[in-house]
Amino acid sequence: MRSKILIVGCGSIGERHLRCFQRTGRAEPVACEVNSDVLRKVCETYRVTGFSSLDAALAAGRYDGAVVCTPAPSHIPVACRLMQHGAHVLIEKPLSTTLADVPQLRQTITTTGRFCAVAYTYHFMPGIKAMREAVRSGRWGRPLQVIVAAGQHFPTFRPAYRTIYYARHETGGGAIQDLLTHFVNAMEWIVGPTTRVFVEAAHQFLDGVTVEDTVCLTARHGEVLASYSINQFQPPNEALYQVHCEQGSLKYEYHEQRWAEWPRGAEAWQHHPAPVKERDDLFVAQANAFLDAMTGRPTDLATVDEAVQTLRVNVANMESWRTGKPVEIENIAN
Repeated sequence: MRSKILIVGCGSIGERHLRCFQRTGRAEPVACEVNSDVLRKVCETYRVTGFSSLDAALAAGRYDGAVVCTPAPSHIPVACRLMQHGAHVLIEKPLSTTLADVPQLRQTITTTGRFCAVAYTYHFMPGIKAMREAVRSGRWGRPLQVIVAAGQHFPTFRPAYRTIYYARHETGGGAIQDLLTHFVNAMEWIVGPTTRVFVEAAHQFLDGVTVEDTVCLTARHGEVLASYSINQFQPPNEALYQVHCEQGSLKYEYHEQRWAEWPRGAEAWQHHPAPVKERDDLFVAQANAFLDAMTGRPTDLATVDEAVQTLRVNVANMESWRTGKPVEIENIAN
């Protein structure tokens, strides 16, 4: 029997979730979208039931699960309401723009007993998973340094960026909250929580907005030194991840569809395929993982604890950029 999944917010990312849950063959997606034109298009394209408000959707019945794709400041309030209605919940990244609502989220998870996770799709990139498994195996010794260099032409991937959440920090926009958060979360998944950040950022090129499109982050993950260099205007969609350890080096080249290892004493990289044929594949894998998690099966989905930690980094990155000073991150349980 297929699970009934409510997609709350059917803009670009919400439509992708709807499409990819449909592709699993295990779900019956239902659309919820306040923009009547968007709702009509989604319902006609995917032949799904649609509602113009969350009130209407919830009044119509119960759902096995839900995906929250509204602007970031509303993620936690909407998720809590859905869990109280009985649904397991997958929340789009970032978890929020502030830590203020996190206690409410934790309390709701506890009182409802519903499963909740956050949609950091890099957990389903084969190269990221392979590097994590290699580091966690212990045979490479301690990780010592992390380097991420990445960029893409944002107008190609999100043509409406000028008129959506991206245009304002308050709604989760800008490169720090939109793109950098993916890389930070992925590296925290591999080498552990970020504990210190120092950020330089600027609006360098992206037309029609004033939020930052370029970020240089120097950080610590405990004893691991890290650097992240990203932008959202370069023509090539490329991303290079490196983890240098006591006994050798690991790297993932997203644009080359491969990961590699160089043990200490070797003379060349040993490459391994890590294919991602299309972006939807990551979302289909994530959708299947969420459907599995709803039945109690373990998955690689980003946990709420992991997402809260990454949210702390987002907040610290914004503070560091604003003040021009390094910011220490206190890694606490709540």
